[in-house]
Amino acid sequence: MTDQNYSDAGFDCGSDGESAHHWDYPAPHIVSLVVGEDVIDRMDHANNTAYVQWFELAAWSHTEALGLGWDAYTRLNRGFVARHTEVDYLRPALKGDALRIATWVVFNDQRLSMERHYQIVRDSDGATLARGSTQWVCVALDTGKPRRMPQEFIDIYPSEDIRRERGAG
Repeated sequence: MTDQNYSDAGFDCGSDGESAHHWDYPAPHIVSLVVGEDVIDRMDHANNTAYVQWFELAAWSHTEALGLGWDAYTRLNRGFVARHTEVDYLRPALKGDALRIATWVVFNDQRLSMERHYQIVRDSDGATLARGSTQWVCVALDTGKPRRMPQEFIDIYPSEDIRRERGAG
């Protein structure tokens, strides 16, 4: 599908009274940032690796907003590691662009894995620059081996499968 198809069917979120963005799913967790010189590559746009870093930034921000952070992960001896990440680069991010990085937990099996989706939108024109997803696996921090999610993760991370809701609305 093209970006236009997603945007036409997307969810509007604009609590700040400014122009609404077309989000892929309802109730995004959003992190705002401005593209800095440090991520600009030879092609004069944000390097592809910056998008994955922004995804991780949004994921950690969401985790902390849900009441979990590194202290809880350490106490529980559990954390998530990326098993698989996909990125669809749709438009370039340029130095100085104000961006919003949205994330959602779209699936959580409440055992070993969960999936997040991401959407990066440029504030100036509402254009979606990238979409992505990461499959996360719960591991014991001391061994790095897969382990069941502790009850605290099950209670806090959303478990409803919303993957099919993308663009519905």
